[in-house]
Amino acid sequence: MTRVKRGSVARKHRKNILEFAAGFKGAHSKLFRTANQQEKKALASAYIDRNNRKREIRRLWIARINAAARENGITYSELIHNLFENQIYLNRKTLAQVATPDAFCFSRIVDATKNNRN
Repeated sequence: MTRVKRGSVARKHRKNILEFAAGFKGAHSKLFRTANQQEKKALASAYIDRNNRKREIRRLWIARINAAARENGITYSELIHNLFENQIYLNRKTLAQVATPDAFCFSRIVDATKNNRN
């Protein structure tokens, strides 16, 4: 079989990985082998953290709704239960966006759930 040298292809591959690792510390940004390992690790962490970000944002929404609900004399779980019981379908993102800047509107939502209970 004839020899294939891969000179420009290999150089381009190494250059791309070293560019990716440009902000890493020490040998992780200078040496190809360690930079390659760190790139794989960084991409794996990025994949995991994309899911964790969604989890953390939902926790933030719940904390904001809970704080606003307690100011209106009701707990978070009671509020969510009453919303579904009264067929008021607002998701947590929307509730958190209403609760933070507009306390009056949020208190109207809480009152609507309290008054319509069976």
